[in-house]
Amino acid sequence: MAVLLTFDYANFVANPTFAAYTNATLYPEATLQLYWDNAINYVSNVTTAGQLTEEGRRLAINLMVAHLVYISGLAASGQVPSLMQNATIDKVQIALTPPPLKNQWQWWLSVSPYGQQLFALLQANSVGGRYIGLNGTGLAGFGFVPGYNFNGN
Repeated sequence: MAVLLTFDYANFVANPTFAAYTNATLYPEATLQLYWDNAINYVSNVTTAGQLTEEGRRLAINLMVAHLVYISGLAASGQVPSLMQNATIDKVQIALTPPPLKNQWQWWLSVSPYGQQLFALLQANSVGGRYIGLNGTGLAGFGFVPGYNFNGN
C-alpha cells in the first residue's frame, strides 16, 4: 500500500543532521515547505512496498530539502558551485574545472554535504534488484539459462 509523505517541520528541525536550518527566523516553516514541494520533484514522496522505508524516504526528501536550501544560499551570496582552476584579478579572467564526477547529477549532489549524503543513501538502496525472465527470477539483472554456453558454443 502506497503512503504519501507530507512535510513535517517538527521532524525536520528535530533531526540533528539539519541543525543548520533550525532557526525559525531564517528558515520559517513556510519557506522550508516550499523547498519540500520542490524536493519531491527529485525524490518521490510516495512510498511503496519494496522500496525505501517510510523513514528512509522521509530522510531522502529532507536531505534534498537541505541540499536545495544550501545551494540557494550559495547562489544568493554570489558563489558559483564549481571548482576554480585559476583566476586573474586584473581584467577578471576565471577558468572553472569541469565537473570531475561521472555525470551532472552526481556533481550537483556533491556541491553540498546533504547532497553527498543523499547520493550515498540512494546508491545504497538502488544496488541490485530483481527481474522476472523466462527462466525465473534473477538477481541484480542476471539470469541463467541452464545448459547455455556463454562462449557462444
